[in-house]
Amino acid sequence: MNGALGLYDPSYEQDSCGVGLAVNISGVGDHRIVEYGLRILENMAHRGAENADGKTGDGTGITVQIPHDFIKTLDIQVPEVGRYGTGIIFLPRGDSDRKVCLSILREECARYGLYEIALRDVPVDLEIPGPLALAAEPVTEQIFLTSYDGQDTLEHKLYAVRKRAANRIAASDMEGKDDFYICSLSTRTITYKGMLTPLQIRVYYKDLTDPMFRSSIAMVHSRFSTNTMPKWKRAQPFRMLCHNGEINTIKGNR
Repeated sequence: MNGALGLYDPSYEQDSCGVGLAVNISGVGDHRIVEYGLRILENMAHRGAENADGKTGDGTGITVQIPHDFIKTLDIQVPEVGRYGTGIIFLPRGDSDRKVCLSILREECARYGLYEIALRDVPVDLEIPGPLALAAEPVTEQIFLTSYDGQDTLEHKLYAVRKRAANRIAASDMEGKDDFYICSLSTRTITYKGMLTPLQIRVYYKDLTDPMFRSSIAMVHSRFSTNTMPKWKRAQPFRMLCHNGEINTIKGNR
């Protein structure tokens, strides 16, 4: 096809190295979409985004819709879809620093009138990460928050809480502050990521293989950085989109 036709325009052609998306355009959540996303990710293993030991990844992740039906199986009393937010949080391994981080996060939640429903230990398989990743592995928790606001207002408050808590902790003199990171905090999507290889993420995060874990989207990325060292918090995807980090033109960035 040489020219524009219908919705197609060749000027929008571009490569998306390391990025994948599976979607059900009807918007109905299905575990198959999560599975398709994981398969896309696994087929990116050839990119070599890992250490020479073959076990420590440069970073990989998946963003999906909040799996409401799955959450209900956890016996966590969440309200209807859109009336609560949730997210994955990386925390320092030291008990003292971890408590301080959670205290600051909760202070910011109170500032914006958010109520904590639950804090959950995210089940992970510690035998999966390679030695370098395991040495830097944070504690992974999932927080659930709600308020008396509508979804859009709640979404804005979650964003503000995430930014304020992150900035306060980054500005502190806490030894483990660099291990604090909020992967996502939203009423709509949730991100699972880590210093993992594309083949490891489905077995490291046990949630992802549960048949009740459903989504109508699965956005995935395998990171292969050329200018920064790997860290758990630097793993892709981002909270709203993902790309390969090499958009070198004004048009590309727009």
